[in-house]
Amino acid sequence: MTREGALLVMAGVALVILVLLAVAWLRRTRRDARYSAPVGELPDGAEEWGVFPGLYVATTRHDEPLERLAIRGLGFRSRVDVTVTSAGIALDLPGQPRIALLRDRLVDAAQATVAIDRVVERDGLTRVSWRIDDDTVVDTYLRPQDASAKALADAIRPLIITTGSDA
Repeated sequence: MTREGALLVMAGVALVILVLLAVAWLRRTRRDARYSAPVGELPDGAEEWGVFPGLYVATTRHDEPLERLAIRGLGFRSRVDVTVTSAGIALDLPGQPRIALLRDRLVDAAQATVAIDRVVERDGLTRVSWRIDDDTVVDTYLRPQDASAKALADAIRPLIITTGSDA
């Protein structure tokens, strides 16, 4: 086989792989279309407890850190400012509307080590579990930059409304 022939075969294989990746992502977005992030503002008068700049890593199915959800606004890694207030938390991702997770949506805040495309030092991520709808809990993974993952989880944890049942 000539060099040109080998180059054409390699380009063809790369094209097939790219098409398969695009089809897989389209299927995932169709599968997750029933979910939508709670876009909006936190209530007026909410007392701000802190702002944590960092990285938004992923949102996954609850307790399935390798199963990314393709939710509009939360599908891709990005920078984020996490604002913790007395009414809930807000996620401000560049180019996206503000995502407001009110207290009644929050289920848990803890530390994690692994999410879909990120492995960090032990407990280096903050995992925020929240209700995306009445029946579904998801986990959002955040990597604070100027504070520890523990500090962010500790700031969010007082917002959790305990109901006496597990999520």
